[in-house]
Amino acid sequence: MQIWASLFLPRVLGKWLIVVCFAAISMTTSLLFAQQSQPVDATTLDGKVMCGYQAWFRCPDDGTNSAWQHWSRRPTITSQSLTFQMWPDLSEFTPSEKYAVPGMTYPDGTPAYLYSSVHQKTIERHFQWMQQYGIDGVFVQRFLVNLRQPSFDTILEHVRTSAKDTGRTFGICYDLSGYPADRIVDRLTDDWKQLCDERKVTRDERYLDHNGLPVVFIWGLYPDRFSADIAHQLIDFFHEEGPYHATVIGGVPPDWRSENNARWASAFRKLDVISPWNVGNIEVRNGEKVAHTHVWQEDLTEAKQSGARFLPVIYPGFNWMNLKGPLAQKDTISRRDGEFMWEQFVAAKKLGSGMAYVAMFDEVDEATAIYKVTNDPPLEANCATYEGLPSDWYLRLTGEGTKMIRGDTPLSERIPIRP
Repeated sequence: MQIWASLFLPRVLGKWLIVVCFAAISMTTSLLFAQQSQPVDATTLDGKVMCGYQAWFRCPDDGTNSAWQHWSRRPTITSQSLTFQMWPDLSEFTPSEKYAVPGMTYPDGTPAYLYSSVHQKTIERHFQWMQQYGIDGVFVQRFLVNLRQPSFDTILEHVRTSAKDTGRTFGICYDLSGYPADRIVDRLTDDWKQLCDERKVTRDERYLDHNGLPVVFIWGLYPDRFSADIAHQLIDFFHEEGPYHATVIGGVPPDWRSENNARWASAFRKLDVISPWNVGNIEVRNGEKVAHTHVWQEDLTEAKQSGARFLPVIYPGFNWMNLKGPLAQKDTISRRDGEFMWEQFVAAKKLGSGMAYVAMFDEVDEATAIYKVTNDPPLEANCATYEGLPSDWYLRLTGEGTKMIRGDTPLSERIPIRP
C-alpha cells in the first residue's frame, strides 16, 4: 500500500494540480476578458487613458481620390519617398484592407502592403484591439487643414460605429497646425456646430463626457502660431451656455507655466483640462534619454490653482528620419523595449492625476505608434521596428498602464508583464 501510494498518489496529485492551475488560468482569463468587454464609462475623463488617433493614411484606389497620403511625400511611392518610420503589421488584415505597394516586398519575397485609414474594417480592427488590450478609446484628430476632405467625416462615422460595437469611447480633437490664423475660429466653431446640430455626434452614447458636458480637445494653442485673442475666442465659445457648451482640453506648450504674455497666460488658465505636449521633451540621465516628467508636479499644482485638471502626455519613443532626413538621427528617442514608456506611466501614477493621454495609437510617421508594427518590413524600406518584441507589445503596455493609472493594479516600478 505504501509503495502504491508513493507511486500513484503523486501522479494523481500532479494531474489534479495541473487541472486546478488550468482552471485558475482559465478563470482569470475569462474575468479579464469579461472586464475588457464591459463598455467603458463614457461619462467622465477620470480614470481614462485615451490615445490620439491620426487616421490620416490614404492609398490609391481607396475611394478618396488620394495618392499615398502620409505614406509618401509624392503621389507615387518609392523607398526614397517614404515619410513614415514604422511599417504596420497587416498579418490580421483581410485582402480588401490591403493595398499593394509597387516595387516592395517583405523579406520572404511576398508583396508588401499598406492600409487606408478610411476603410471601415480597418477602423473596426483598431477598435477591436483597443477592446482586447483594455484601452479606453481615442481622441479622433480633425485637422482644420483637412476638413474639406469628405474622408474625415467618413472616418468619424466609422469610429462612432466601432466605438459602439466594442464599448470604447471617443472624443474630437481639433488640430490647428498649419491653418491660417484669421480663419481658425470660424472654421472650428462652424465644424463643431455641424457635428452637434446635424450629425448629433456629441449625443452619441459612446462620446466622452466630463462634468456633464461633451469633451473637446483643442491641440496647438501655441503663442508663436497666432494671437492670444484667438485662443480666448475659442475657449469662450465652448464655455458659453447652450448647445455647444463643452469641457475643453487644451494641448499647450510644455513651458506654458512660464509664458510671459499675460493674455496667453490667462488663456491657458481658462482651460478645463491642461495637457502640455511632451513628445520630444527629454533629458539625458545616466547616458539615456528619458521623458521630461519631473515638471509634471508643478504643472499639476498650477492647473489645480486655476481650477483645471492636468492631462499628462505619454509616448513610447520617437524617430522621424524618413520624414526629415538623416540629420534627424539626433532626434531619435529609443523605446528601450518599452522602458521609456513605462517610466512615464509610473510618473503619471505617482502624480495622481487619474488620467493620461497616449501619443499616439497609429502615428508611424514619427514612430510614436503603439499599434501592431512588423519586425520584418520590406527590404526596400528603411524602417524602425519593435526590435524583435511582439507586434502587440505596446498595446499590452498601454493596457497595463491604463489599469495602473485607474487603480485596478498596484504601482509597479518595473514593467509587470513579459514579451
